[in-house]
Amino acid sequence: MSPIIRNILAVVLGWVGGSAVNMGLINLGYQRYPIPGIDPSDMAALAEVMPTLGPEHFIFPFLGHALGTFVGAIIAGLIAATHKMKFSLAVGVLFLIGGLVVNYMLPGPIWFSILDLLVAYLPMAWLGGIIALKMTGK
Repeated sequence: MSPIIRNILAVVLGWVGGSAVNMGLINLGYQRYPIPGIDPSDMAALAEVMPTLGPEHFIFPFLGHALGTFVGAIIAGLIAATHKMKFSLAVGVLFLIGGLVVNYMLPGPIWFSILDLLVAYLPMAWLGGIIALKMTGK
């Protein structure tokens, strides 16, 4: 397989795999800490209630963002033919862009937005890239 195709696949599959982890953890969070009277698929209702939620409601979204990025970066790093860390970080950038959009659409407490944007994306992609490099011996 061409290295270019393999590198593109690395980012796409890293993004898809990380997104599955992200959504699984977010859905688990909704089950563990439901928001009374709110349908989690109703973005307008979620946006309205977000500032009033307690810290327990942000555990699983943070874990989803961080672990989704981490797993996606590992997948990208394992699949990439060249520049494994760069492709792991590319997945982190995609997740960061998604995080910025979600933080705009569903504004939560400032502490969560800062923690989420500074810790859950690029640092976790970097760690995922390191794990992928160690796993591939490069």
